[in-house]
Order: sequence, then structure tokens, then C-alpha cells
Amino acid sequence: MNGNSTFRYHDTAVLSITAVDAPVVMTSAEFDTRIGDSYRRNGLRPGMLENLAGITERRWWADGTSFVDGAIEAGAKAIAASGVDPQRIGLMINTSVCRDNLEPSVAVRIHHELGMPSHCLNFDLTNACLGFVNGMQLAATMIDAGQIDYALIVDGEDARRTHENTLDRLSSEDATAEDLLGEFASLTLGSGAAAMVLGRASEHPEGHRVVGGVSRAATENHGLCVGDYEKMSTDTRGLLVAGMQLAGELWEDARSEFDWADMDRYIVHQVSQVHTKQTVKSLGLDLDRVPLTFPYLGNVGPAAVAITLAKEAEELTSGDRVLMMGIGSGLNMTCLELAW
Repeated sequence: MNGNSTFRYHDTAVLSITAVDAPVVMTSAEFDTRIGDSYRRNGLRPGMLENLAGITERRWWADGTSFVDGAIEAGAKAIAASGVDPQRIGLMINTSVCRDNLEPSVAVRIHHELGMPSHCLNFDLTNACLGFVNGMQLAATMIDAGQIDYALIVDGEDARRTHENTLDRLSSEDATAEDLLGEFASLTLGSGAAAMVLGRASEHPEGHRVVGGVSRAATENHGLCVGDYEKMSTDTRGLLVAGMQLAGELWEDARSEFDWADMDRYIVHQVSQVHTKQTVKSLGLDLDRVPLTFPYLGNVGPAAVAITLAKEAEELTSGDRVLMMGIGSGLNMTCLELAW
């Protein structure tokens, strides 16, 4: 049976949202210098990262600092900003794509470093770039059900190893035009971290209510973007076409449940200039209501939509309607409405 999965929440609010930028800036011009000979040898023009993708720079964590450190810092800031006693947090979800080990979970170190209580459930939840929004869905469901009072969602991402491996490979004399185009998306990735605290709306009138939303899957597209630290291969054109089809079908079916035609902000997952423009065109959105972070941060995976919301939060006012829009390789998509 085709269609969306629809969900609504009744007593959950966002109490804080924070972002942490990785400190080392890596420009697209620097990347072009590394692989410029391969571009020229294969008849391609340098500058695609900036001119086509619209990404001027992205970031790396400093030597000796990892994405886990970033997630810990973001989590600590989110807890402090929420004013919530960390001993009352009953759930902590890490939604990072990145991980150094198959086990234990990344969540356990974050839980320990933040001094979370022993009764606080903690685990990893991964779903490509949709993970953070999925973490919010699960947390809101548990808060509404009365299982927990507060939840902390964290995410830290690190593109440095993928970048270094990709640049080494694409700068070699054996690199072909097919290699350059197939791994182009790897160089659009970025590093950063974000965190959010959610709690009961009835106890926090100052919070930003989680209204509800819809999800939809198009998993026949699971082979369009496949990656690990060593290599990420992406059918860029195929992924864009399939993603726009999924978004259009979700949007059309959602009309019967939600009125999202005139939101105050659309916090979309940050991929590239091409993806954003096509999303705006396909769904009939107002580009002025779509804040952008990809030009200077790149695609920070599941942290991207949360980072963008955190950076836009100071511009939002009470009563604003905000739509978080996430899509993850595979493909899965969720739109989640917030009442600011």
C-alpha cells in the first residue's frame, strides 16, 4: 500500500537547540588545487564544487578532536540552554552516521561524558541524513506516552577521513572522469555537531511545540548513494531525480493532513545549490524562507537540518510555523512541523 505515514504529538516541545562548528575551514579552492590536474586531464573544469554545488567551504575537526567530542560539546550546551536538570533526562539518542567501532554504541561514551543518570536510556539511531529527525520522532513518542520526561538528541559528524581518502584517490594519475563525477558528492560533505533537548509542552510553555508530520519511503533507491570512510559512490543525477519524486509524492499526499504551503521557515536538509533550488521549485516554496548553511558548512549529514535550525533560531519569533524537512539516502523522507 502506497502513501505516507502520518503522526501527531500532543505534549512535546523543543526546549533548546544548539550547534557546534568544527574549527578547521577547508575551501573548495583548496580541494580544486589538489585534484586540478585530474580535472584538466579528463576534460573537466575545476570549480564545480563552488559553481555547481554552491559550496565555498566546509569544515574539519582539529587534530586530536573527534566528532564524538563535538557531539558531547553540543549536548552539554543544549542541556545548559534548556535549564533542565540532566538527572531528569530519561532518553539520549545519538544519530551520528559516523562511528569508529561496530560496538559499543557511540552513545555510551557521550552518555558517560555528559554524566547522564543510569536510568537514562541511550543508544544509536542511524538512518543516513534523516537520523536526527527520526530521533526527534522517537523521543516525542516516548514523551507523549509518559515513558520519559525529557530527551536529549545529539549528532556529531566528521568528513575529514572521507575527504582525505577521496582527494588522494582523485589526485592520482589513474583517476578518470567517471571517478571524478562518481565521487563528487563526497567532497560536498562537512563536519559539525548539533543537539536538542525535548520535554513536556504542558510543563514548558516557553518551549516550541512539536506538532507532527509525515514520513515516506522509496527504498527501491537504496543503491544510489553507498559509502563508508574509504569511499562514497553517488549517482548524483539519479539521486536528485529520485529524491524529488519522493518529495513530490510525500508533499502531495500530505495536503489532506497538513497545510504547509505558507510556513514561516522551511528548514531543509542541506545538500547543495542544485538540490535546494530543485526542492524549492518542485514544492513551490519561497526561497527567502529557506535558510542556507551548505555554502559554508557543506552537507553535515543528519546534523545539517539541526545545525540550520539552531543557527536560524534567533530569527524566529513566537507563533512562527517551522517545517523541518529531512531526506536520507536509501531513500527515506520526513517532514516535521514545529510551532515556535
